[in-house]
Amino acid sequence: MAGIKDVAAAAGVSVATVSRVLNGHPSVSADARTRVEAAVETLGYRPNAVARSLRTDQTRALGLVISDVLNPYFTELARSVEEEARALGYSVVIGNADERPDLQDHHVRTLLDRRIDGLLVSPTDGASPLMLDAARGGTPMVFVDRWIPGVDVPVVRSDGRAAVRDLVAHLHGLGHRRLAIIAGPAATTTGRERVEAFREALAAYGLELPDDCIGQGDFQAASGRRVTEGFLDLPEPPEAVFATDNLMALGALDAVRARGLRVPDDIALAAFDDIPWFVHTDPPITAIAQSTGDLGRAAVRALVDRIEGRPGESVTLPARLVVRRSCGEPDATPPRA
Repeated sequence: MAGIKDVAAAAGVSVATVSRVLNGHPSVSADARTRVEAAVETLGYRPNAVARSLRTDQTRALGLVISDVLNPYFTELARSVEEEARALGYSVVIGNADERPDLQDHHVRTLLDRRIDGLLVSPTDGASPLMLDAARGGTPMVFVDRWIPGVDVPVVRSDGRAAVRDLVAHLHGLGHRRLAIIAGPAATTTGRERVEAFREALAAYGLELPDDCIGQGDFQAASGRRVTEGFLDLPEPPEAVFATDNLMALGALDAVRARGLRVPDDIALAAFDDIPWFVHTDPPITAIAQSTGDLGRAAVRALVDRIEGRPGESVTLPARLVVRRSCGEPDATPPRA
């Protein structure tokens, strides 16, 4: 089987030049690039990947940049993306942004350098010049879960507004009137949207959302704990807390228990982004569930449509309220999965 040295010898260039050509590096002359591509073709060097990509300008690989691989929601999303991509003949390279814009940009840059055919991104914020350039520069791209307003690429996401209204109606029906929210980063569309939906739902019942009942989190458990500790220190603590993602809800639960208090006896707790763990907590946590697997599959189909010359369509799926026992629900109320 031919190796990279054989390609270099046949093309009359150095091994380093062959490597640069295979990785799409721009600092190679047109003549050298042509000779390397011809040698790769003649010798059949790695025909299952590199040679085929040189012939067709396709790698059959998709890039996926997710916000936090430790978040079970994004883990499930990545799994569904990988499964659907494999079924359609594509592989997936995953980058974890860890809710950091700099890591997001690092992964986007690396994936583009590797000549992936298309990119799925759950943006950590909407201010990255690299993200904007990639989206507007012709790279097939789809935003999943989160998006950048004003950028003309398909968005595959959940609409949680109706489910948030259902949650507030549920809390109101249980007698809770002073409600608080642990918000996600304002730089993310989901962070802003969930706070807006919560405020609007409260207003429908004539309830306000005081400034001291809005805590700024970052979609990480530590921030959920910190914000909840602040709520518990208020002269009039809230009766119920809505954490806008699952990790912050777990942090909130830790904070309540650290004070020797109990959910829901002392304070009610609900979350956005249901996860399997929530049925095993004590009490099981009432949460808003997204159709995560469907989101991942729809995002892949939209991206492959764009790669293969078809118009990729945006998809919005509904979220739903899953009632358990963390908000003071009667024990006789059966949990809905």
